Amino acid sequence: MVSPPFLSPQLVGRQQELAQVSQILLSDRDVLLAGVPGIGRRTLIRAAARDCGAKVLEIDCLRAMNYARFLQLLADAIVSTYDSPEELRFIDRWSKEHPFVLRSTKTRPQLTWHTSAGKESVLFEALLTLPQALAEWSNSRVVIVFLNFPHLRSFDRASKWEQRLRQEVEQQSRVSYALIATVAERSSESNDLPVVSLSPVCDQTMQTWIAKTMLAEGLEFEPESLLLFLSYVQGHFGDAITLARRIWLEYGKRENRKDFEPVTLIQPHHVERSAIGLIEDLSVTFESLILLLPHSQVRVLESLALDPTDSPHAREYIQKHNLSRGGGLQGALSSLEQKGLVYGAELGYRIALPMLGAWMKYRLT
Repeated sequence: MVSPPFLSPQLVGRQQELAQVSQILLSDRDVLLAGVPGIGRRTLIRAAARDCGAKVLEIDCLRAMNYARFLQLLADAIVSTYDSPEELRFIDRWSKEHPFVLRSTKTRPQLTWHTSAGKESVLFEALLTLPQALAEWSNSRVVIVFLNFPHLRSFDRASKWEQRLRQEVEQQSRVSYALIATVAERSSESNDLPVVSLSPVCDQTMQTWIAKTMLAEGLEFEPESLLLFLSYVQGHFGDAITLARRIWLEYGKRENRKDFEPVTLIQPHHVERSAIGLIEDLSVTFESLILLLPHSQVRVLESLALDPTDSPHAREYIQKHNLSRGGGLQGALSSLEQKGLVYGAELGYRIALPMLGAWMKYRLT
């Protein structure tokens, strides 16, 4: 069987950012990685951690509805990362000195505890010492990655846990934390937290990668089809991987393909059909997303999909698309940028998720 390609790409076109993040981690500092979903933030931090010989714990704060749930996510991340017999024995020894119990379940070991509501902070402080203890014991480093970190404030309104987390990690010599966000917050600058922002990769980098990757699977783009592919994905690796795999499934997937077999030429209509099929499959997801947005933001997205511009504030553009004036338009753009749906002024206010933009244009035309 041929393994599905494009699922775990190597880091491409991010050498400068990789060197920057690796140096930050080796200096025992923390970092905020900013960029839209699918742009390669987690791939970058994982590559930097490998360069530093560090383990990676990933916690999605969006899944935390309260303190107890956040504790469980942190505990599960630790146990799933340090899961060798020797590491689990160390965690078991550590738990006997703290209010935790390492239990074996049918699927995997789990750290459990008993506490009353409102008293989770003691457990939190104790649990934060475990990554450092593991790192010292194994003579390694740890990077704790928090996705959607601002969501923590939905229940930690006084920022008590956030401040405790920052204090603990700053004191620890082998633990760094990486915040994954869509845009860098102003507060990050005031806290001297290094910010690494990821933009779409250039067409030349994308072209080199996709041509080589496709050729390894017996596929080769014609010049026009390659340009069409690049115009669809616009330097966004997440959408490039999705579209490339769709093309592979429809036109290139072969069981037990031999190295000497001729390549299949991908023509423009192949790319077009695969892209249309993909956006039709994603239509339910995109429709659900649009239903959650205010009408003013939907109007901005539709306008940018049909008529891209780097000057949406221009009077002629506002009149042409019947957009709200002044603060209303700027508020819609800022909110869409925070959601990772539109790039800011530095990248020309274009739609940040290319397949979403393609779907909106396809639906409207």
